[in-house]
Amino acid sequence: MSKTVLESKELCKTYIVDKFSNNVLQNVDFKLEEGEFTAIMGPSGSGKSTLLYTLSGMDKMTSGKVIFDGEDMSQMNHKQLTNLRLHKMGFVFQQMYMLKKLCIMDNIILPGYQAKTQSKNEVNERARKLMHNLGIDEIATNEICEVSGGQLQRACLCRALINSPKILFADEPTGALNSKASKEVMNELRKANQKGTTILMVTHSEKVAASSDRVVYLVDGNIKGELNLGKQKDENESASRERKLKNWLDEMGW
Repeated sequence: MSKTVLESKELCKTYIVDKFSNNVLQNVDFKLEEGEFTAIMGPSGSGKSTLLYTLSGMDKMTSGKVIFDGEDMSQMNHKQLTNLRLHKMGFVFQQMYMLKKLCIMDNIILPGYQAKTQSKNEVNERARKLMHNLGIDEIATNEICEVSGGQLQRACLCRALINSPKILFADEPTGALNSKASKEVMNELRKANQKGTTILMVTHSEKVAASSDRVVYLVDGNIKGELNLGKQKDENESASRERKLKNWLDEMGW
């Protein structure tokens, strides 16, 4: 029986700009099951990234509830939310945020040292294993300006996984990559998901979204529809999954 790891109830997010209210999210009810890989799609300005950031506690909700791993995030203070994100969540963004004064390896191990749930030796060993699995062993001592975009995004994925998070949030993780690097990163995300990491991803790419189990379509801050694609078994399914998704997106008004 599947377990709900993340749930929102009547989630609202309103921004006040020049005394005018902008209701970006409007009473969003959403569930994410443990081990699921879900993509959020929708037109620009539909609230996709806002939903991702609000569900993760990076952005404060205006009203409603977000329940993560049985805990009500709406009742948490800033310190509690920060601690929750460090220990139970991982993040990958389109802009590959890393500290310029640290090499790739040091950027990856930093959250592990901060969490203090493992010894430094254990964190270092996990980082080396992650980098090996993602094929970037050779750039461990490189500065971030000395690697390709695909390598840097895989390093960001290593950093996101260093504390073995229950859920990984990804906001356009392939948006700044070429097709080859994009495919590599998506392969690694699928591998992480196969090993049990729950993934919630925002994307504009039909090809990228077709790799997910389920696609949620957002319009004007509301969920308009969902498409269940199921687990992708191998690359041979890619074309048929993309066709199915494209037809459904056309129905949604994509």
